[in-house]
Amino acid sequence: MALRIDLNADLGEAFGAYAMGADEAVLAYVTSANVACGFHAGDPTVIDRTVGRAVRAGVAVGAHPGYYDLRGFGRREMVADPGEVEADVVYQVGALAAFARSHGAHLTHVKPHGALYNQAAREEGLARAVARGVARAGRELVLVGLAGSSAMRRAAETEGLRFAAEAFVDRAYDAQGHLVPRSRPGALITDPSSAAAKALRLVRDRVVGSIDGADLPMEADTLCLHGDNPHVLAIARAVREALEGAGVSVQALAR
Repeated sequence: MALRIDLNADLGEAFGAYAMGADEAVLAYVTSANVACGFHAGDPTVIDRTVGRAVRAGVAVGAHPGYYDLRGFGRREMVADPGEVEADVVYQVGALAAFARSHGAHLTHVKPHGALYNQAAREEGLARAVARGVARAGRELVLVGLAGSSAMRRAAETEGLRFAAEAFVDRAYDAQGHLVPRSRPGALITDPSSAAAKALRLVRDRVVGSIDGADLPMEADTLCLHGDNPHVLAIARAVREALEGAGVSVQALAR
């Protein structure tokens, strides 16, 4: 069977006069875009522009909801009521869905952002709140979550959602298969060749190397690039070329 993988990027993270990322250029190399919904980054104009660019590039559009935390870029952990998280997800996904429709497209997936993503990967109650919000927005949506997270997979299945396991080519993993905190040295991968080699191992060998030197089994449906990584464009190009050069079909998640 031919190998296939989705390549996604977190985009639309500018806000007002504050620019971030190289979204338009990155869209030439990815197959899915996770668009910030305005809570951790992005604003209506940025969302509109990013969704339009993704649609014109033939890239699948997804919502990237996070905690209501512009100052912390959604990367600060919070203690939030599950009902509040559920409503926040419905609100953010609904906004992205409206922009997608206005550009003649539809949302294919939802991927939580930052601290919400990482906490939901560990916490059953939070994972269920996220999944309920996504299901209320549309049960045809694919819920993207951390590969190896039983909490996220079970929450998706409980709500009748398809779950897509995600691995990161520009972040380091610890020996337990969790993302290394950004505060630790080596947590971010900025070398394009290293990211490309990591992507190939994930797709062909279904393993990822940990920061401690161990190989961890990992099954992934989609690989992520962070749009705020200053080297994202070079990484995106290197990863896409390496995958296709190895005969891997790079395709968006089937809806």
